[in-house]
Amino acid sequence: MESLISLVNRIQRACTALGDYGEESALPTLWDSLPSIAVVGGQSSGKSSVLESVVGKDFLPRGSGIVTRRPLVLQLHRIDEGREYAEFLHLPRKKFTDFALVRKEIQDETDRETGRSKQISSVPIHLSIYSPNVVNLTLIDLPGLTKVAVEGQPDSIVADIENMVRSFIEKPNCIILAISPANQDLATSDAIKIAREVDPKGERTFGVLTKIDLMDKGTDAVEILEGKAYRLQYPWFGVVNRSQADINKNVDMIAARRREREYFASSPDYKHLAHRMGSEYLGKMLSKHLETVIKSRIPGLQSLVSKTIAELEAELSRLGKPVATDAGGKLYMIMEICRGFDQIYKEHLDGVRPGGDKIYNVFDNQLPAALKRLQFDKQLSMENVKKLITEADGYQPHLIAPEQGYRRLIESSLVSIRGPAEASVDAVHAILKELVSKAIRETVELRQYPSLRVEVGNAAIESLERMREESRKATLKLVDMECSYLTVDFFRKLPQDVEKGGNPTHSIFDRYNDSYLRRIGTNVLAYVNMVCSSLRNSIPKSIVYCQVREAKRSLLDHFFTEIGKKEAKELSNLLNEDPAIMERRVALTKRLELYRNAQTEIDSVAWSK
Repeated sequence: MESLISLVNRIQRACTALGDYGEESALPTLWDSLPSIAVVGGQSSGKSSVLESVVGKDFLPRGSGIVTRRPLVLQLHRIDEGREYAEFLHLPRKKFTDFALVRKEIQDETDRETGRSKQISSVPIHLSIYSPNVVNLTLIDLPGLTKVAVEGQPDSIVADIENMVRSFIEKPNCIILAISPANQDLATSDAIKIAREVDPKGERTFGVLTKIDLMDKGTDAVEILEGKAYRLQYPWFGVVNRSQADINKNVDMIAARRREREYFASSPDYKHLAHRMGSEYLGKMLSKHLETVIKSRIPGLQSLVSKTIAELEAELSRLGKPVATDAGGKLYMIMEICRGFDQIYKEHLDGVRPGGDKIYNVFDNQLPAALKRLQFDKQLSMENVKKLITEADGYQPHLIAPEQGYRRLIESSLVSIRGPAEASVDAVHAILKELVSKAIRETVELRQYPSLRVEVGNAAIESLERMREESRKATLKLVDMECSYLTVDFFRKLPQDVEKGGNPTHSIFDRYNDSYLRRIGTNVLAYVNMVCSSLRNSIPKSIVYCQVREAKRSLLDHFFTEIGKKEAKELSNLLNEDPAIMERRVALTKRLELYRNAQTEIDSVAWSK
């Protein structure tokens, strides 16, 4: 089972290295899900002495006031042989064999994070100790609870420390090691008070009673140690720490442990409890309990890690890839994003995505409706036909048929078709522009880069404007061609007039009778309707060829040409994304790395059991 504690040790170190130590954050935290033992106690409760007894070394800073100002994650590793040494996570590959230097480094690293202002910080220090005199165990030493701020500390320090301690021990995966001195009333114990608030049933709390040997004569801690004075789910532990005189004389910790065993074994009050008293027994029981808790949490951890990895990958996918560093990579990235946009745009036109059907509506409904509204019959009223026919004759009445009159009537009618033709070009242009906006919104990568999004949108609209101009010219040419050349076969099939259609002795304005003029109007209207029917088919073909087809084929061609000429700095400007997104991606990438490593670690241990 030793590998279970080692597993949590490795994951905790990885958590701290990647910025996850249970702080308030918008990122998922793995730290809070890891079983841990947090050591809680008031100042002068003997907390440091308990930890040093468990380790068997003097290594913790000592002094008046608040000495522990950052959480210390103490990871103990039992080795079979060799010299004892310590390592800090922030100083990889540096081994400390002098534990006085370990104490100094804890102080220095605390000052590096908090300054010398005696402030506190929730960023933990990771210390690993390798020794044949320890059990495999991880403990988190928290700042001592206090009631008064010392000189140089803000008044809020008391609440700040309590809030930090509470943030650790309120987590359901945290085992609380509550340190209380036996020579003080248990009802006033800071550790028991805060432990009771977060763990009212005592299901996660281990009670440790220190300074038993310093109790007043005639008093003892038997009722507390037997769980009668304050009941917890687990038995209380009693320890006898070194005296200040022993500390000053640098009394060997192993000798101190032996003295502690002898004290309980020889004491009439505690002899019956001696088998489960002392710092050695405390370390062994905590190690065993931590292993049990970790084992029970493995399935839940596996599930949590798998779920979180999927969530992190999904969010990273939504945020898109990070920007390339070199000019070639940037250019390639821009081209890829633009191709993605271009593909989405084509899908809209081809019906894979909605929107392209609006173009068909222009041809099938709007154009025919506009042609109907031209009302050629009003243009070919009797009065207008007579006016144009007689004006076309000039001084010489026509001999066979009023050809010039016919031409003028037809041309004046057909020219009005230019309006619906041009309106169709504009309507399709508006739809194509609308689809550009849609495609930009649907191109996920463009959301990252506001500058590129604007440039792509502008380039697409400029291309559509050029295509509209070409389409307008081509479509109006179709109308102009119909005006410039009339189909002879249509008129050859018309019945020929026997009479000229009037009395030449009359005035020029009375030359044609009404029936003849009506016949001319009817013939012209039939021809114009025939041309309209033809244009109704050819105008859409022209628009599709000049606008829709070109938009699918070369919407960003000009943009691609211009992009290829840009310098690296200009390309970088196009890929300037929101700094918040960049920071989020970096944070998510680190957190994903943490969870993937944790998944590998947890799976390897789970499969080996």
